[in-house]
Amino acid sequence: MMKRREFISLLGGAATALPLAARAQHNAMPAIGVLSGGSPTARPHLVAAFRTGLSETGYIEGRNVAFEYRAAGGQYERLPELAADLVRRQVAVIFVEGTIGALAAKGSSSTIPIVFASGGDMVKLGLVVSLNKPGSNATGVNLFTQEVEEKKLELLCKLVPADATVAFLVNPNNPGAEAKTKEIRAAARLLGRQLHVVDATTEIEIDAGFGMLVQLRAGSLVVANDLFFDDTRREQFVALAARHALPAIYGQREYSVDGGLMSYGTNLREAYRQVGIYTGRILRGEKPADLPVVQPTKFEFVLNLKTARTLGIEMPPTLLAIADEVIE
Repeated sequence: MMKRREFISLLGGAATALPLAARAQHNAMPAIGVLSGGSPTARPHLVAAFRTGLSETGYIEGRNVAFEYRAAGGQYERLPELAADLVRRQVAVIFVEGTIGALAAKGSSSTIPIVFASGGDMVKLGLVVSLNKPGSNATGVNLFTQEVEEKKLELLCKLVPADATVAFLVNPNNPGAEAKTKEIRAAARLLGRQLHVVDATTEIEIDAGFGMLVQLRAGSLVVANDLFFDDTRREQFVALAARHALPAIYGQREYSVDGGLMSYGTNLREAYRQVGIYTGRILRGEKPADLPVVQPTKFEFVLNLKTARTLGIEMPPTLLAIADEVIE
């Protein structure tokens, strides 16, 4: 009968000897760094879409590629530190959600390929030299988060009375906040609408912002696209809009699914699939500098009729006719 000490020695030897090949195989497996300013668990369907695109190029997590996740949970100031950690771990590619994350990754490495899903003026921000020829270590998909704010206002104004004051709630820490605010102010003037701009950077400030909207007698609300809002505070926005009986439009379908009245924005599932495809192509040897930034052509306009009935709103046939999805 084997003695306990002999068994432990044998087990210890196996633990150090047998996994060597496995560890070598794991170390040889390329790793994708996933960097987000939001929450890593907020939108699993988008992670699934990314994996779908990646699999179309022959890469499957755990089989021939590994993932390293880093998420700031809305604390954007942590992104440079998280990006630097991925660089230290020598990941093969960094996939980034959001403009601030893309800038943080770009600032951390000029050699590791970066694939982003973000909005804003990428040339002006210095992420790429041009959209057709990025010319650096970064490329990806433009989510048009800045450009759709005007369209969101236009759709909302088709629903609320002509004399209803409109509010725009925005995160001033977002790099595109100033440009978004400028564009929506101009759009409001063209539509003949009075516009109030409210800033919010934290959960408490969002609550206070809605209180301010009540004081301003705002009759409707446009919520700006922002990872902090969309990933970590979506339920809070929907609940506050319902509590204050405030018609609101958001930038992602998930808001309408969660009870928000309206949403309009880029089809994120398709965008993330494209990011997955680009990531796989880069793993196969293509250069980000040669891969044009993808300009999405699919947008989603979603209406929630249950919420409309709760608010006492009769949805105009013109909006129902152009909706991509109507939630009953």
